[in-house]
Amino acid sequence: MPLERVSKGFKDVSMSFQASPLNNDLIAIKNETAIARSIRNLVLTSPGERFFDEDLGCRVSRVLFENVDGMTASVIREEIESVINRYEPRVELIDVDVNPDFDNNEFNVTIRYYIVGIDVLPQQLAFALQSTR
Repeated sequence: MPLERVSKGFKDVSMSFQASPLNNDLIAIKNETAIARSIRNLVLTSPGERFFDEDLGCRVSRVLFENVDGMTASVIREEIESVINRYEPRVELIDVDVNPDFDNNEFNVTIRYYIVGIDVLPQQLAFALQSTR
């Protein structure tokens, strides 16, 4: 019977790279915030952007210039599920919901997941994806 991995918590460095006024060290983000930031970064990173790991990233930016419809939303959902399952072992994915917003020419994304190893309620991350010109 495999052992379940239990963690005391997760910690990442804030992308603002600001120093903490208390100890003059970089500001750290913890647990739910750190994982949400990581998932968002994975989705918004295109393959080839990260040095030393050319495959890391999600191909949603290529699809955003397609028609805003259910078929494109399905492709985006599959890409997001794939990148999270492959590169974020700290979460167990519950659901990825991608809805086209025809009026604003964007896709509203909602990702629901459990954090593995800490006892917290299921988490939800929501954001909009739109093409940039």
